[in-house]
Amino acid sequence: MAAKGRTELEVGADGVAVITICNPPVNSLSIDVLYSLKESYEEALRRSDVKAIVVTGKGGKFSGGFDISSFGDVQGGQTTQPKVGYISIDILTDTLEAATKPSVAAIDGLALGGGLEVAMACHARIATPMAQLGLPELQLGIIPGFGGTQRLPRLVGLTKSLEMMLLSKPIKGGEAHELGLVDALVSPNDLVNTARQWALDLYELRKPWIKSLYKTDKLEPLGEAREILKFARAQAQKQAANLHHPLVCIDVVEEGIVAGPRAGLWKEATAFQGLLFSDTCKSLVHVFFSQRATSKIPGATDLGLMPRKISKVAILGGGLMGSGIATAMILSNYPVILKEVNEKFLNAGIDRIKANLQSRVRKGKMTDERYEKAMSLVTGVLDYEHFKDVDLVIEAVIENVKLKQQIFSDLEKYCPSHCVLATNTSTIDLNLIGEKTKSQDRIVGAHFFSPAHVMPLLEIVRTQRTSPQVVVDLLDVGKKIKKTPIVVGNCTGFAVNRMFFPYTQSALFYVDLGLDVYKIDRACTKFGMPMGPFRLADLVGFGVAVATGMQYLESFPERVYKSMLLPLMMEDNRAGEATQKGFYKYEGKRKATPDPEIMKYIEKSRGMAGVTTDPELLKLSEKDIVEMVFFPVINEACRVLDEGIAVKASDLDIASIFGMGFPPYRGGVMYWADSIGAKYIHGKLQEWTKRYGGFFKPCSYLAERAAKGIPLSAPVKKVQARL
Repeated sequence: MAAKGRTELEVGADGVAVITICNPPVNSLSIDVLYSLKESYEEALRRSDVKAIVVTGKGGKFSGGFDISSFGDVQGGQTTQPKVGYISIDILTDTLEAATKPSVAAIDGLALGGGLEVAMACHARIATPMAQLGLPELQLGIIPGFGGTQRLPRLVGLTKSLEMMLLSKPIKGGEAHELGLVDALVSPNDLVNTARQWALDLYELRKPWIKSLYKTDKLEPLGEAREILKFARAQAQKQAANLHHPLVCIDVVEEGIVAGPRAGLWKEATAFQGLLFSDTCKSLVHVFFSQRATSKIPGATDLGLMPRKISKVAILGGGLMGSGIATAMILSNYPVILKEVNEKFLNAGIDRIKANLQSRVRKGKMTDERYEKAMSLVTGVLDYEHFKDVDLVIEAVIENVKLKQQIFSDLEKYCPSHCVLATNTSTIDLNLIGEKTKSQDRIVGAHFFSPAHVMPLLEIVRTQRTSPQVVVDLLDVGKKIKKTPIVVGNCTGFAVNRMFFPYTQSALFYVDLGLDVYKIDRACTKFGMPMGPFRLADLVGFGVAVATGMQYLESFPERVYKSMLLPLMMEDNRAGEATQKGFYKYEGKRKATPDPEIMKYIEKSRGMAGVTTDPELLKLSEKDIVEMVFFPVINEACRVLDEGIAVKASDLDIASIFGMGFPPYRGGVMYWADSIGAKYIHGKLQEWTKRYGGFFKPCSYLAERAAKGIPLSAPVKKVQARL
């Protein structure tokens, strides 16, 4: 097999050996690269014409870290991995750091994960101001495994190192210099030459030759260190109660402080090995690759089309969604025209954009200068005169079919013929919206999630007539505004909202049958959702929930549960968070408190539904409640796949995580379903169908796969081949 990457060794007349990591595009550290690094080092140490060593990366990138694509092979047993501790101890500690010749890391671009760990094993580090340094391993369900848990605290102190590791937060070269993680900042052009000189200064003992592993001046006294670690543990448990690996990371850091760095390295190596095979790691690695696969779209991205340049964007409607989309656009330097129907609405829209940006300034995420520049990109208008040179229009007005049809007829008249015509509708059929136009090949859904400048998902909805070029254009814009785009087909609710409409429906159904509202929400948040279905309904507002419910009732009458609970509460102006009362009471800053008053509405709703409470439900465990709320979601997700609304199951995993807050460490809704098994899910849904009726009836896709033992996420074509 061809080697995956290598290092190159070049010795200059000055006696400095430059070892360059070569494994494009980000110089990731495959096993082959690491073996080659050891060989290059050993050669440099053997050679009498070498005084010192510089380690750098090819093409302006130091190293993006360990090669994640090899994780699956290791987990599946296709690749044998080196013995425990071989990389962190034999290579980085006993070969690089313990070398008898000094070394300097010359860092440009990325030094993440294993890349930063290699740099920290060198005796000095020089970086460019824009270099990114960090240990983001916890995002993949593992911990730094090449000595990072031991060296980072010794270089930047315990508090900062824990923040960088636990939050997977990289820092720029400038901050790294202030913290002492790097010794000097230089421009990219001077990087390697400065590093060579620095290495010679170390050799001549003009500069201190430091082994990071044994540095202690940044470490707090033991008592203080234990308090910091205790606080970090409490925070980790509060933020992700279901996750074990952040606590393992803290334990490993503590071992190095209490028992010494060498003991810390061994504990790190053993812990890393264990976590690599954990369900959490497998789930998060699946999410990592699924996110990258969302932009591979059959019939669009495989046709060799290049995205056209989008220079100017127009947005119709300055409400919550329109102003959020405008904010996302100007943050990525797109000039935006914001159109409203009158001066009052226009000013309100501009004010919302200002408020979105000012909140970033307050949090220190944006300078005043950057704020002014972003605001200068927005032009408010009341007519279509400025639309003659726009490349993309996004309509974000209220969900009214007739209004949207009128708007798209107008857009066709005023926009240039190449302009992409997008709608931010969350439920309305796109064919209906474009019915009165001749431009149906340019019409596409650009469904953002609220708040649009914060939520990471963008649903790109294509109809049978949407041109592949338009899809490619919008994918490009989505990436430029830092969204994860998924391309889906056209139907009521598209992928995310359609997949999750049974989430609230089944919850309402079980409340009518006697389950406690707060018990359901508690079970869902303990499972890992940011909020349960009732807290979510409060946040979205009952008006929206009822209106979208009607859309589903029209489209899928056989599987919609028509609860009277929301309309009853709305009659008394309990419509969610905006009215200070919904399923919860809200006082002050969005603090939700359970409200016993809702019982009278529940009793009335039960009476109108003509159901009696089921005493069996009161005995349910939290696991049972989670299944009852989520199995109908899985059932609907199977229909979405079967109908070809989603291209692949992994797109639905990403949609569920980024659109609905499904816990990423469970791998997404379809991945989680496969971890439980189609047979078990099908059995439960059948049991509930017999007891409670058609709402739970398993679809044919689910029934077929349960019968044949085929994973729900296996591609449809493969299944047909096996039938």
